[in-house]
Amino acid sequence: MKEYAGDLIRNVAVVSHDGAGKTALVETLLLACGAVASVGKGQDNKHIMDFEPEEIKRNVTIQLGMAPCEWKDHKINFIDTPGYSEFHGEVRAALRASDGMLMVLSATSGVEVDTVRAWDYGVELQMPRMAFINKMDMEGADFFGILEKMRELFGKAVMPLQVPIGEGTDFKGVVDVAKRTAYVYDNGKMTEVPVPTELADKVEEIREMTVEAAAEGNDELLEKYLDGEELSLEEIRQGLREGMITGRVCPVMCGSAAMNIGMDQVLDRMIRYMPDATKRVMTAEDVDSGEQKIVHVDKPFTGFVFKTILDPFAGKQSFVRVFSGELKEGDKLLNVTQGVEEKWGKMYTLIGKQQVPVTEAGAGDIVVIPKLAASKTGDTFATPEFKVKYRQIRFPQPLLTVAMVPEKKGDEEKLASALQKIGEEDLTCVVVKDVEGRQMQVKCMGEVHLEHIMNKMERKYGVKAKLEKPYIPYRETIRGSAEVEGKHKKQSGGHGQYGHVKISVEPLYDGTDFEFVDKIFGGAVPKQYIPAVEKGAKETLDKGLIAGYPMIGVRVTLLDGSYHSVDSSELAFKVAAAQALKKAIPEAKPVLLEPVYEVNVIAPDLFMGDIMGDLNSRRGRVLGMEQGEREGITIVKAQVPFAEMLDYVTVLRSMTQGQGVFNMTFSSYEEVPHKLAEAIIAKYEAKEE
Repeated sequence: MKEYAGDLIRNVAVVSHDGAGKTALVETLLLACGAVASVGKGQDNKHIMDFEPEEIKRNVTIQLGMAPCEWKDHKINFIDTPGYSEFHGEVRAALRASDGMLMVLSATSGVEVDTVRAWDYGVELQMPRMAFINKMDMEGADFFGILEKMRELFGKAVMPLQVPIGEGTDFKGVVDVAKRTAYVYDNGKMTEVPVPTELADKVEEIREMTVEAAAEGNDELLEKYLDGEELSLEEIRQGLREGMITGRVCPVMCGSAAMNIGMDQVLDRMIRYMPDATKRVMTAEDVDSGEQKIVHVDKPFTGFVFKTILDPFAGKQSFVRVFSGELKEGDKLLNVTQGVEEKWGKMYTLIGKQQVPVTEAGAGDIVVIPKLAASKTGDTFATPEFKVKYRQIRFPQPLLTVAMVPEKKGDEEKLASALQKIGEEDLTCVVVKDVEGRQMQVKCMGEVHLEHIMNKMERKYGVKAKLEKPYIPYRETIRGSAEVEGKHKKQSGGHGQYGHVKISVEPLYDGTDFEFVDKIFGGAVPKQYIPAVEKGAKETLDKGLIAGYPMIGVRVTLLDGSYHSVDSSELAFKVAAAQALKKAIPEAKPVLLEPVYEVNVIAPDLFMGDIMGDLNSRRGRVLGMEQGEREGITIVKAQVPFAEMLDYVTVLRSMTQGQGVFNMTFSSYEEVPHKLAEAIIAKYEAKEE
């Protein structure tokens, strides 16, 4: 594959809801370009882009895949992304490397949950968007119905460039409304024909909309349009291109990947309307000064790692988007994020898993560099004279937490290593070593994502795991006060042990976990032993006194005591403090606390009743509701105990047909209801016996 200048490169992320035929479309486009010799069909497991065993088994895309192709002296870098919502972190990564987005919709299913989610990502990132309605050959295909729904949801930016000739089994081609030309296909071969008479009025109606949209963003074209002058085909295209780059226009096409109908039209329009790679202007932080800098393509070399793949056999692969300058074999590669210079030997591009060697990459291109020791997703490469760093990718928050233990005893290190490697590849899989709960916890996007992680661990790293309920970090505190004495006295020949303290305990309500107050006067407890008293008190509270959880919000005041000139020691006073606390706490009305989270649930209005009822059943407090950014969407704000949220991602998805999402952040600790607290304390006491 030859080298291309940035203005001849198009970087396109292909996104859709699961099942819209996105991967099949990418592969058929590659076939049309001659980049591949054949493609898989349906579930024959011969897909070029979905080659991981898990992807073949499920017949879905799980991780992003890259595929460049050449079309009419241009290079198009396709980035195929997963459609299933639990793998949407991959979509975020793909969009960082792309300059435009192709949304694929099914002609039978229409606008689905993840179609809307993808559109919203595009709006958030100000990403030019284009849509393709696939599967026009399927029974129940409804181009105009989908178009109407898209305009209802996404506004008048949605602009059809084509009209289908027939639908379902009658589908045989498309009409280019701007050119007023029809194309029919037979076994992928296109023939130009006159516009069918029955479509003439519809074509003119849509053409008028297209011309108006093309004119709106350009004063010169608008003036010509308002004066009643006919815009030329090139003027229409110019206006649509400008409109798409600004996000004012989302061109819509249609066809069938399975029947190879309309593929050449899609490729032509990508070249015509998608922004070229030189148009990408980035903002980066100067590593030395911290100032923000604008990065154009003509600046010295910078590159960004948007994806990392680890393979036990092939090693690490770092997917790099070059944002400025150029990178050639033999150049120094400075990772400014890690502060190291990477050793590297070669780079290549990928068509699925097939490696295609390249020797240089200019601004706007995407390459894969193997076996980089330190680099990981989110790192920036730059030159010493232009040390800038790009912001990290904002990945979705993982919402399902589980604890893992190896099936085989002794495999703890193997499990930790496997999870660390999977977490490096997939930043929506977050591995946490919970020291307090002595657990290896995995936070992920949902049950399907979790199953994928466990399968990957077994297949790639040979370790099987069992799931456990995650440790819930309860806390203990007191609601009352108490004053007690503690005396540690022991004689066993030679020096004995003697420590005597009088302390008081009382609750703190200012958010402080522990406070120690020294009120000793007259040397009742020598100064050198007072830190031991504080240490003994702190360690005792940290171990918990009613259910084994750290006790917080307690002030311990040392009031009095006594000592022995020979037998007293730091250890003796530490033990005396612990004994005193064990007597004081039961008298100070101890209670159990649980972590409570602020939860925002975003879902369509029609599910609000079920959502509110479910939150109430989880001991949640609904604080209020507000209108979402999109009409018909409501945000419910609530406070819910963490113990009640462990399965919420699965329940919400089921309750809202996949349309509900939520986020949660820690809020505070609150008292556990008496009956629940009794059960937790009883369980602890039974374990201690």
